[in-house]
Amino acid sequence: MRATMIDLFPEGFEEIERDGDVELAAFCAPNTLSERLAALPHAEVSAVAPGWRHAWRDFFRPVRIGPLWLGPPWEMPTDGLLPVTIDPGEAFGTGTHETTRLCVELLCDEELCRLLDVGCGSGVLSIAARRLGFVDVVSVDHDEAAVRATVANGRRNNMELDARRLDAAAESLPRADLAVANIDFATLQRLLPRLPVGRAIIAGFLVDDALDVAGWEVAVRRQSGEWAAEVRVRTLG
Repeated sequence: MRATMIDLFPEGFEEIERDGDVELAAFCAPNTLSERLAALPHAEVSAVAPGWRHAWRDFFRPVRIGPLWLGPPWEMPTDGLLPVTIDPGEAFGTGTHETTRLCVELLCDEELCRLLDVGCGSGVLSIAARRLGFVDVVSVDHDEAAVRATVANGRRNNMELDARRLDAAAESLPRADLAVANIDFATLQRLLPRLPVGRAIIAGFLVDDALDVAGWEVAVRRQSGEWAAEVRVRTLG
């Protein structure tokens, strides 16, 4: 269900504990409600107060991942940590989700090289990589809003990012040594064979999802709650 929510609500959603169960709640504009409800026929709908577009900010808290501080522009970075300041704007990705944290943790263990960030969203992984010392980073996303958010967040962090609007499922991808892709399970299945890299950090799927793609083997696997992330190594050219 969480993977479905990521697909339907790229703006983000909230997980609320209720009597041992987990409720998934999301905000959306009325003109987009019907198409989203078609995929969630048993969902409950209620009106929200004005200002719902910014309500997510109440849940956006800074996190520490290795040497990095990830947080919003209205919070002050912690002294001694490398700051990654993110305002997602209209794009998905605040840096607080388990899959983002797992990707950053795995990036911390990788050797510096040419990096391709596929489905860059708000640019959080690209900026984190730059802070870690990756110099040659290319960020791609099919959504123009994501490209704008990535460029804006790069400048917010005093760096110019090479962000491009590109459909990774259909168009040629820039060559790199390592790719990072925090996207949904179905897209990863199609994307892995197309990646022009020898190694890939992938996330966006649940621990029970079986990602079976010929020519790629698992080198490292990490879990956080119900989410998993892996480093995959290409075994076939």
